Amino acid sequence: MTGRKDEFVGGVKEGLGKLTGDDGLEAEGSAQKNVGKTERKAGGALHEAEGSIKKGVGKVMGSPTLEAEGEADKVGGKVERA
Repeated sequence: MTGRKDEFVGGVKEGLGKLTGDDGLEAEGSAQKNVGKTERKAGGALHEAEGSIKKGVGKVMGSPTLEAEGEADKVGGKVERA
């Protein structure tokens, strides 16, 4: 969730910097937005990988519940990265 917050706040700072002609604020906002985007995508990739593992373990153990949870986590990670 921190990644999305940083993306949003960074975008606001960047826009405010453009509006007011404050190059420093614009650069700070752009950097914060990029860091947030990177954090969000990395977190999503991690959740997607965890979901794949959980799904595989569920399949091997013959647990449809665990397999479904893994698939849900995997899809959630994909959504988070988008």
